[in-house]
Amino acid sequence: MNEKLKQVIENSRHIAFLGGAGLSTESGIPDFRSTDGIYKAQTTYGHSPEVLLSHDFFWRHTDVFYDYYRKFLLYPEAKPNKAHKALAKLEQDGKLTAVITQNIDGLHQAAGSQNVLELHGSVHRNYCTKCRKFYPMEYIQQSQGVPTCTCGGVIKPDVVLYGEGLDSNTLVSAVTHIQRADTLIVGGTSLVVYPAAGLIDYFSGRELVLINLSRTDRDSEATLCVHEKIGEALSFLLEE
Repeated sequence: MNEKLKQVIENSRHIAFLGGAGLSTESGIPDFRSTDGIYKAQTTYGHSPEVLLSHDFFWRHTDVFYDYYRKFLLYPEAKPNKAHKALAKLEQDGKLTAVITQNIDGLHQAAGSQNVLELHGSVHRNYCTKCRKFYPMEYIQQSQGVPTCTCGGVIKPDVVLYGEGLDSNTLVSAVTHIQRADTLIVGGTSLVVYPAAGLIDYFSGRELVLINLSRTDRDSEATLCVHEKIGEALSFLLEE
């Protein structure tokens, strides 16, 4: 157990958490850049994930987009891991005010977290681009080719694609929680993807904690750096 991390959490009253793909790798969901990440699709599809998951590609090659999307973005069997459960408990204990996540898998909610700000949307929400009717992830999984609505419109995942902007209300809420926090815990992210990585600049509280397997360019700004899996780092919360 990291005693320093335990002490920081014990002494905090308003914690905000900012998380990335590294949080869900412990649930079997690959990140982008590791050897098992979804960048490997580049050799199969002839395009980088940034192209395959772009707004323009979705509209120009919707069938190819969905073939890739179903194979590399949907993990219906994934379950919350120790990190998700620890953060949910921290919220239940009244210390954590918000989970701000770049992930689209919905595992924070599955673990019991209530106030989750999804910067990049969620695979669990899909909407008709014509009538705005919503469909669950299961509908996308079970459909063939390009999924369509009962009205005939094309269904689009409610996720932020490359070339699209983040939801302004979600972004404002994330900034507000970070500004009000006395402790900001950043976990499972290399802090290289903007604008999400820039949220750290709004923090002016007492303790900045970075939990990531590898070092980041922001390590020097942190009051505490923990270089291990976030589930292991926070597991002590589940033992209390």
